[in-house]
Amino acid sequence: MNINQVLENAKHLNINERALVAHCLISSLETRQDEGVEQAWAELAELRYQELVSGKVESVSWDDIKKDVKG
Repeated sequence: MNINQVLENAKHLNINERALVAHCLISSLETRQDEGVEQAWAELAELRYQELVSGKVESVSWDDIKKDVKG
């Protein structure tokens, strides 16, 4: 089956089925993950958490962030 046939067939799927196909295709591209990424994210999350708990940094509400972005 060539790409044109795949795309034509996809047009006949409902929105949920097309979303699933899109998800599966995108996921198939993510075949390799850098070593240590999970550990690096965990360490960063722990550092940020400790900064919040210690009072070194203060959290900002989502509403405040949206206000800053909108200007």
